[in-house]
Formats: sequence, structure tokens, C-alpha cells
Amino acid sequence: MPSPEILSEKAAMTNKRFTVRSQHLRFTQVILQDQTDIRNELVQQREWLLHPSEKLELQGNLFVLENVITGDGQVLVKLAPLPHARPVTSPVDITVIPRKDSGFDFILHGDPTGGGNSSTEFAVLNYSGGRFGRVRALQSFQRSQVPAAAKCHPPRFLSNTWGDRSRDSRICQSFMELEIEAGARLGVEVIQIDDGWQKGISRNSARAAGKGVWEGFWRVQPDFWEPDPVKFPLGLQPLTRQAARHGMALGLWYAADSVDDFANWEKDAACLTAYHSNLGIRHFKIDSIHAPNARAHANLRLLFDKVRDSTGGNVVFDLDVTAQRRPGYFGLLGTGPLFVENRYSDGHSYWPHQTLRNLWQLSGWVDPGRLRMEFLNHSRNIEKYPDDPLAPSCYTPDALFATVFFSNPLGWFEISNLPASYLERVTPLVRIWKELRQELFSGTILPLGQAPDGVSWTGFASVQDGGGGAIVLIYRELNPNSFCRLDIPGFVGHGQVRCEVLAGRGQAIWQDEALQVTVTSSLSWVLIRLNI
Repeated sequence: MPSPEILSEKAAMTNKRFTVRSQHLRFTQVILQDQTDIRNELVQQREWLLHPSEKLELQGNLFVLENVITGDGQVLVKLAPLPHARPVTSPVDITVIPRKDSGFDFILHGDPTGGGNSSTEFAVLNYSGGRFGRVRALQSFQRSQVPAAAKCHPPRFLSNTWGDRSRDSRICQSFMELEIEAGARLGVEVIQIDDGWQKGISRNSARAAGKGVWEGFWRVQPDFWEPDPVKFPLGLQPLTRQAARHGMALGLWYAADSVDDFANWEKDAACLTAYHSNLGIRHFKIDSIHAPNARAHANLRLLFDKVRDSTGGNVVFDLDVTAQRRPGYFGLLGTGPLFVENRYSDGHSYWPHQTLRNLWQLSGWVDPGRLRMEFLNHSRNIEKYPDDPLAPSCYTPDALFATVFFSNPLGWFEISNLPASYLERVTPLVRIWKELRQELFSGTILPLGQAPDGVSWTGFASVQDGGGGAIVLIYRELNPNSFCRLDIPGFVGHGQVRCEVLAGRGQAIWQDEALQVTVTSSLSWVLIRLNI
């Protein structure tokens, strides 16, 4: 595979221009959305067969140019926040101009001010082999951006109590002790304490009473980020030790201070580094940030770089993309997993097939190993989904975990509040996920079947280098047919292919160069290994 070409524009007059002489080109604009507190359809595509009579001027972060005859192409990735969140507005990111002789000229637009920030950089990824080659090139590039010291951190199964909507009202030492013990039974690897562990009170706290803050933390209270002495009279060390005894880690929610364009970034970096140095904490969910201009974006980058360098790359950040103006999918590539969405059954906003849809649609463009996706406690708020055949309670617990199997799973619940039957159904699948994850997230991950909509056959495949093996998860939603036939792009199996069912309730055979799958009941799934 050709290496990606990185094009860095230092000023407007150096915008990159290149020519493609072929006349038969398919051009795709991929429109990504974040701010998932107010948006749910996260990926849309517009497609053109380029024509001499049409000039294009488009915004975005992802564009695909493919020769329809050969399947060779290029992915053009703008390494910047999404257009709405950029430090410097870019009214046009790419221009396509028909040539009078043959083919087309392409102009990749950088920062119109010549400011030299991340919005001035493009990656041009060459690929062959059509869709499979495109996805492989994109995922390989994103994985290559992870700092060398952090490459040893595979996806982790993380829990966070905020999904049960008690917010911080239950957070204290005794409650977290229960969470750790329950998490050990479930197979959770990181027990993350969300907003409320700290002495200062945020706007989202159950204690806020209109007095909490969402920025300016250092100004409001110099010891804002000390553990709350009432909730944790012994500090956090007893919890980190308890978690370590079970082979687990403690994680923390943290709100980097956005005030004055992250003027306090060095204080935040020192605080995060101290929690790592003193307590061994290396998983932080970064929330509440707002980066409206170039200075804010630059300081935010300095914060993450400082912590990474100070800790030898041992800190893992989950970057929340649910609200405000934040770096998003490609603004700080390589910093850490993306905390994609907040969904709650309390607010009637969680449906398993909707989360599965978001993961499925994003996976063709954003490496699934970068995505943190949630599953909930389906026994809560059943009354809020009357006569709904796609209500969370209609799914078995293992089917809920299966919806996020090809991601960084997020147990968005109080583990100690889960029914015993929930743990019994999910724990074996968690073990399988851990056994497979190295293989799973080193392969090229492709969405299969139809986009989840509640009634489709859908799923994912992770195809290993060389195409001789694959891990496949097939999901039958409320589809009346118990059988489907699926092509597995990139898998080179011909004739005899071994189909091993690893988990789930289904059967599979390889026949006529495709995977033939039977799942007898709806809202069910099957996990399969393919080998030639």
C-alpha cells in the first residue's frame, strides 16, 4: 500500500493543486457530524460522477476520488475539526475544476489566514481495490498517528455510572467500592468515576442548585480538582489499590479549563500528570471543553502533548464529542478514543439499534478502535417504551454488548445495580471480546449488510492482512427472514472455508463465494471466525 502523503499549507497562496487526467471519476463528499447531544445521524454522503460542465466547491474533512474503471483512488483527509468547530473558518475545503483538455484539477484549501494551525494540513491516502482498499487505507493511517508509546494500549472495556442518571448523587467511597467489586465480576477493565469525584461543583452536579460552573475552575476554586474530602475522606488511593487487586484500573472524568482559550493549560497538564504519577491513574474522560479559536485549539494541543510527554505516553484520553466546539474526529488525531454520545433510557433517547447504526456508519470512515460506544442496563425505565418492539428491554444483555463489540465498549450504567442475569449473559461475551481484540482491531474493519434501522441484516467484519482470515459479527434485527447472504470484501476465501461459530445464536457456511448465515430469532446475533 502506498504511504500517505501529508500536505501542509503554510499560507493561502500555497494551497495544494494537483491534476487527475482520467475522465471517469467518482467523487464523494463525506459529511460527518458531532455534537451528539443534539444530533444523531452522524454520517451523510454526496456523490458525483465528475463531468466537464460542473465545478465543485465543498466543505468537509473527508473526500474520496475513485476511478470507476480501475477501483484505484485517493482519500483526501483534512486534519482539522469539523467545519462548524474550526478555529479558522474555511468556507471551501476543496475545489474541483474541469480541465479543457481532459480530467480535473483539485485544489486543497488551507487556513485562509496562513495561521499555520492544524486546519492547514491534508493527508492524501492512495488506495486500490475499491471500497475495501479505501477503508484499509483510512484505518491504517489513523492507527499510524497513535504515538509510539501509546501503541501498546488496545481498546478497553470501560464503565461509567453516569448512564443511570443519578449523576454524582451516589458517588462516594463506599459506592465506588461496590462498583469495583461488581465490575470485576463483569470483566470491566476501567472503572471510571464521572463528574462529582472532585471537590469543586460543576454545572451538571446534582448538588449544583444553579451554582455549578462549566469553566473557570481554577479561578473559582484553587483546589477544585482535589478529591472531595466528604465523599472520599481517605482520598482515591484506596480505590486505585482495590481496583488493582482485581487487575483493573480507576479512571476519572476531567474538564480542562476552557476559560481564556485554555490559558490554564499548564495547570491542567500538571494536575493530570500528578494523578498519574501519584496514583497511577491513566484513563481520563475529557469533557466540557470549548475551543472557539486558533489560540484555544493550540493550547489544547499543548495540554495533551505535555501530558503525553510527561507520562511517557501512558495516559489515555477519551475525548468527549457530544457538545460545544471541540476537535472532533480529525482535529487532534492520535490523542485518544472518542466518547461519541450520551444516550439515556431515562430521557427516552437510547435505542440499541440507533447506537449500532452510528457505529456502523462511522466505521467506514473513523477507525472503530477510536470509538467509545455505550450499552445500557435494559431493565431500567421499561415503562417509558410502551409497545415499542425495539425498546432496550426487548434485547438480551449479550445482544446489547454485541451492538458495541466492534468498538471500545462503554458500560453506561451502575454495575452494582445490574440484575444478576445481566452479568451472567454478558460476562462470557466480554471474555471472548478480550481474547479477540488484538486480532479484531489490527484487521481492516468493514460494515456489512445494510445500515442498521431496526429491521435489517447488518454487521461487521475484521479482515486480517492478506485476507486469509476474518472475524465476523452478523446481527439480525426485526427482519422477517432467518437467513441472509453476505459478501465479505477483502476476504480471499475460495472453495473450502472453515466457519467457526464463536458465540451467539446462529449458524454459518461459506457457499458460492459468500457467507450464508442463519439466525433463527430476531434481535439476535452470531459471531463467526472465517479461515481458509
